[in-house]
Amino acid sequence: MHGRRLAQGSERLSSCPLSARGLETRPPFTRGPRAAILPAVRGYVGVTDFGWYRHLSARPHLDEVNFWRPGGAGFRALPEGGLFFFKLKAPHNAIAGFGQFARFERMPRWLAWEVFGEANGVTSERALVERLGRLARGSGRDLRRETLIGCIFVAFPVFFDPDDWVDPPRDWSPNVVSGAGYDLSSGEGLRVWRECAERAARSTSAEGWSDSVTTDRYGAPISVRPRLGQRSFRLAVLEAYDGACAVTTEHSLPVLDAAHIKPYGDGGAHAVSNGLPLRKDLHRLFDLGFVTVRPDATFAVSRSLREEYENGRTYYALDGAGVLLPRAMEDRPRAELLEWHGDVVYRG
Repeated sequence: MHGRRLAQGSERLSSCPLSARGLETRPPFTRGPRAAILPAVRGYVGVTDFGWYRHLSARPHLDEVNFWRPGGAGFRALPEGGLFFFKLKAPHNAIAGFGQFARFERMPRWLAWEVFGEANGVTSERALVERLGRLARGSGRDLRRETLIGCIFVAFPVFFDPDDWVDPPRDWSPNVVSGAGYDLSSGEGLRVWRECAERAARSTSAEGWSDSVTTDRYGAPISVRPRLGQRSFRLAVLEAYDGACAVTTEHSLPVLDAAHIKPYGDGGAHAVSNGLPLRKDLHRLFDLGFVTVRPDATFAVSRSLREEYENGRTYYALDGAGVLLPRAMEDRPRAELLEWHGDVVYRG
């Protein structure tokens, strides 16, 4: 059976395409008692096309976007929390926005679409395949569902109107294809950062950036570790539990969700300690209150499931079972959140 129960945690799945773990903190550049301060004197200017920008700039509600790349090459140019700038290709040749680097993953193409959807900068999975094919100098027909692409998660993206685009670094080489790193504490890196910060400070769509970037009058940035967005929340929860359902140990990614113990809309955070990896049917029952996880890490099934639907035999067999827990103590479900779900949502 996959994994161990309760405090022993879960076994590592070498085939799981998940790697880095995200951390819950405050929004970028805020300073508070829970903020883990990181230097952000390095930035990265990544090259993208106008279609990606146009699609995402029309969707200001997104708190995280995927700056994807064809192929399986890694990305080590920035630490978590570093600034990632979006530079448009010719003929535009301008920086059209920026965000905070959150994590990098190599994902099969199908998973990149499932996790990010339109936050990939396209309207459909077919459009993603076509764009990948063009970049790979082919039709895209040879791109299998399992073809790996590099996914750079950028949190809190800000996109500028064309009138506010920023000139790229003056020492930018025309030979740069994918992007280049810059020191943001001096020279052209500092100039680019200052101009982007000034635009973000006056933007009504740059929530989370405005108050912070004015603090030091656009000096060299200081950031905190990026908090998780909805999309990286799912990946971080699945990674913490080694890609397995906490209740059934099922580890087929297409049927697994990351359930919030306390919903985001009710004040719950996109934090691993507020998440449980559940099979999709169990996730639905969890959200409706027909099942819960007790603070002692056991699974409970409400009598209401039988009373209202005259069924539920499959689920009652799981009643009282222990659930998987991550090895890392900080990733384990917080007892007060489980108590909240049991008191407020569960129909026990």
